[in-house]
Amino acid sequence: MPRPLGELEDAVMTRVWQWNRPVTVREVLEDLQQERSIAYTTVMTVMDNLHQKGWVRREAEGRAYRYTAVSNRAAYSAALMNEAWSTSDNPAAALVAFFGMMSAEQREALRDAVRIVQPAEGAQEPAEAAESAEPAAPAGDAAEQRPEPGR
Repeated sequence: MPRPLGELEDAVMTRVWQWNRPVTVREVLEDLQQERSIAYTTVMTVMDNLHQKGWVRREAEGRAYRYTAVSNRAAYSAALMNEAWSTSDNPAAALVAFFGMMSAEQREALRDAVRIVQPAEGAQEPAEAAESAEPAAPAGDAAEQRPEPGR
């Protein structure tokens, strides 16, 4: 599980994710300098740290490097949410509390996401199909058992 990014690491990764292309320290520096006073060596150190932590890969280009994100922000956010949820002593209660904090739009996005990841009724996940011949649970069962926030 990744540890949460620090403030400056997040500012750097935000740019790498948004630009979605290989970037140099100089490019990130120039963009960061629009918001704050920061030294080239500071940005270089942060990007090197992100490389050491596995957040970015880098390729040499002359005397500099070009950095590319290893994954996207959605994957990072999902990993943080999964870690927070899995460390709870009552995961179901944690989910109910989390759902209760969501806006109506967020709950609708959650419903959409659940529909996307659930297999069709009677279908099997690829891993399940390889491991057993038993059919997967119907798609509607899990969603119907979850209480909606505010009810």
